[in-house]
Amino acid sequence: MTTAPALPGRTDRVADHTRRFAAFLDDEVAPLETDLAARDVGTPGNPRLDEAGRMHPAVWEARREVQRRSAAAGLYNPHVAAALGGGGFGRAEMQHVEEFVYRRSGLGLGLAALAWTEGANPAIEHCSDAARARWLEPLMAGEITAAFANTETAVGTDVLAMETRARRDGSDWVLDGTKAWITNAHFADVVQLVAVTDPGAGTRSLSMFLVDATAPGFTRGRDIPTMLDDGLTGELHLDGVRVPAEDVVGEVGDGFALAMAWINWRRLCRGGMCAGWGEWLLERALDRAQHRTSGGAPIAELQSVQHMLAEMDADVYTARAASLQAQAEIDALPGGAFGIPLHPDAPRLTSLVKVINDEAFFRVADRAVQVHGGTGLRIGSPEEKLFRLARNLKIPAGTVEIQRNAIARGLLRRGPR
Repeated sequence: MTTAPALPGRTDRVADHTRRFAAFLDDEVAPLETDLAARDVGTPGNPRLDEAGRMHPAVWEARREVQRRSAAAGLYNPHVAAALGGGGFGRAEMQHVEEFVYRRSGLGLGLAALAWTEGANPAIEHCSDAARARWLEPLMAGEITAAFANTETAVGTDVLAMETRARRDGSDWVLDGTKAWITNAHFADVVQLVAVTDPGAGTRSLSMFLVDATAPGFTRGRDIPTMLDDGLTGELHLDGVRVPAEDVVGEVGDGFALAMAWINWRRLCRGGMCAGWGEWLLERALDRAQHRTSGGAPIAELQSVQHMLAEMDADVYTARAASLQAQAEIDALPGGAFGIPLHPDAPRLTSLVKVINDEAFFRVADRAVQVHGGTGLRIGSPEEKLFRLARNLKIPAGTVEIQRNAIARGLLRRGPR
């Protein structure tokens, strides 16, 4: 009898973490989902919106409760450095954790039990000791939430063209500008904001700040409705917002590198996200094909349906395998996934993870809708929601076209082998 080789990152601590996570979902999250379902507020995946177009406060608070409980159970921050109180997991390990969470949670409240864009991240780990006590530790405890503010109305991928400015005033910094397309804009307690501190200095022209959302001059702007329809995207305005020197992340001039650390983190998280949701959609499609009949027989007997199921399986399997391989290679690089400076091989590998998953998951979601037929088109169905989400994934954290540019640059820099 042969034993299958161990997958990259499938360590004993990953097995322990997912085992405890499963118990947490059953014991802590399931009752909260039952309570939320009894209220006329929508669902975590398809929340009702308030009069301002923002996520219903009851859904938001249910998510917040899951975050607090997850942090108390030691499940919220496996991706954070061990020296800061996190789990210290590598990226290949995190793919297994993230895949488990997405597969088990589907579109439920369980997704909030792992810190995503609202929690601690690789960039904020470079904060000062004072900011660690004020912002990082409460984030890791699930007591507050964050937003990452890099994009502006007319500035996306070309971050060096941003117009938000920060100028020195004594030991403080004063910030002016507007950020747009910001996830969690309406609710964040602290904003990781990138601004120009040295115009014309290229990648050293930017710095990252931790901005108190209650600071004078800081206002939350309009909601920006997107195809996700979750009421979480909006604008932020800064008019003379004062930020103390201890709330500069890293060093002045590190903003570009820190922004890329945050963005690359989100790119690499595609591996577990798309594998988990892809497997979930495939299981739902298999069940549908075996129980939906046409002409007196299950549609699973139709070759056309069998081919769609096979293509879904192929996409999930190959994207998952490629992501694990790439993230294991990144973990082995000096500085890993988020080193400053970043190892020159990391951008290509990171972009491979994102573009492969963005494209594969879109095909998986599209076929999932097709297998479900009319029910897959129903607004609010898991297939319809994830189809919209899959289309959305091709743009945030760098478009699929930008990823291809980065891959080509890496190849050309390396040259033929």
